[in-house]
Amino acid sequence: MKSLLETYSRKLAERGLAEMPEIHFAALEAEIVWNRTDPDLELEKVFGGMSVSTLLSARPAEPYRTLLASLIRSQPHPLKARDTETRTFLHDLPVSFSGDAETLLSFLRRRKGVIAPGPRLITTGTVTPEQAYIVFSSMIHATFVLYCLDYLDRCRSATVTPEEIVEFKSIMDRLPPPPEPGLPLARGPLAGEEKILAAVAEAGARTVAAGLVDSYFGNVSYHKQGTIYISQTGSSLEDLPGCIDACPMDQSSCAGITASSELSAHRRIYTETDMDAVLHGHPRFAVILSLDCPERADCPDAHRCHTHCRRERTVAGVPIVCGEVGTGPYGLDRTMPPAVAREGAAIVYGHGVFTAGRRDFNEPFQRLLAVENACRREFMERVTSALKG
Repeated sequence: MKSLLETYSRKLAERGLAEMPEIHFAALEAEIVWNRTDPDLELEKVFGGMSVSTLLSARPAEPYRTLLASLIRSQPHPLKARDTETRTFLHDLPVSFSGDAETLLSFLRRRKGVIAPGPRLITTGTVTPEQAYIVFSSMIHATFVLYCLDYLDRCRSATVTPEEIVEFKSIMDRLPPPPEPGLPLARGPLAGEEKILAAVAEAGARTVAAGLVDSYFGNVSYHKQGTIYISQTGSSLEDLPGCIDACPMDQSSCAGITASSELSAHRRIYTETDMDAVLHGHPRFAVILSLDCPERADCPDAHRCHTHCRRERTVAGVPIVCGEVGTGPYGLDRTMPPAVAREGAAIVYGHGVFTAGRRDFNEPFQRLLAVENACRREFMERVTSALKG
């Protein structure tokens, strides 16, 4: 178990989400095991107060530490983000001003994670360290999106202070640089299941490495002769070998049970187009701009934008559509595939980007990267314009 704790601690550090000395990861087996010595004894009491097997406590690395502190000062608690990961997975982000076990337990019994003094994030997993890691990275994503939207709104309302302007610039300057194309992916056409599986795994790993999706969100698929090869639900996109399902288009097999929850949306793209490959990521700036609607304050559907948006919007020439994960009257399989069929890409409200291409994953990967980089530039232009009044 200790090796697993060390593995996910390294992932946090490698992705720039936390620094190794600040990461305290514990698991409950016959006794409580920590990834490093000098554990927080107060945190150990959490294991006695609820049914969890792992617990992660870490101060975010910069610039996330600074923006988190800014949100705690400026936003009502709990923090309420509008991205899909928060809506479906986190619900809200509670803030605790005390680090004692009983106070933390009052939040962790209701939520998967809490923002504690430091600021630090404390997250739990009921079975594996992986679960606590996923919650931590999702909270970083959600707070970044919320911070950027809040800052842009306050720039427009002329309520941002000179100190906050300097702080924002510092945060943006410390972000990783925009992702670059890198070497080509496997060239198509992809003949044979072995090559297809390898190409799907390569595309997933490259998408994570470029920062276009967190490991456990987003999905990848390839269609060949009536079969969709798609990443499994909950799989790590950077480690897909053994986690790709072969699902017949005619649904004659039960393989789809473990496939991505967005299999139906991928299937419809392949039904309505001649595309062979689909990528879906949650790049942060595309998510931010999908949520930035100037008419939201006066819209009667503002409380359900993700399913009932009536406006036609685009960013960087890419349509923004509403829709929720899965099927149903407002499912993504109804709203997103027609947009991808027209444009080769679509941004889903609060949920990231879908791109598609022929023959192999080079076209959808390059499009996904180009959309995110264009959204990053557009966000900064909106901030600059808002500050100028």
